[in-house]
Amino acid sequence: MYIYDAANQLAQSIRDSSEYKNFKNAKDKLFENPEKKKEIEEFEKLKQEVQIMEVRQQNNQAIDEIDKKNKLEKMYNVLIENKDIKEYFDYEISFNKMIYDINKIIGNAIKELI
Repeated sequence: MYIYDAANQLAQSIRDSSEYKNFKNAKDKLFENPEKKKEIEEFEKLKQEVQIMEVRQQNNQAIDEIDKKNKLEKMYNVLIENKDIKEYFDYEISFNKMIYDINKIIGNAIKELI
């Protein structure tokens, strides 16, 4: 089997997985509501800013707006009070765990080269 065939088969297996389907369905359902979509997008943007801030902090760079972490936590706690949003986050975590595990398997296969 050619490596590209295996990669395409893996991609199809990911799309066929319950993790993918559950996450996609939850996202599609949630994003039908413009208000919920906006809340999720704002949360994701803030989450990305916090992640960037944490990387800078690890690299001993000056960081701004430490209170972003607190704001992110508060925003998350408010968002998960909504059943649909909590379900979306739960499916996102499950999907991301699957992708992490796949990346780990691939990484282990090539670690002697890195």
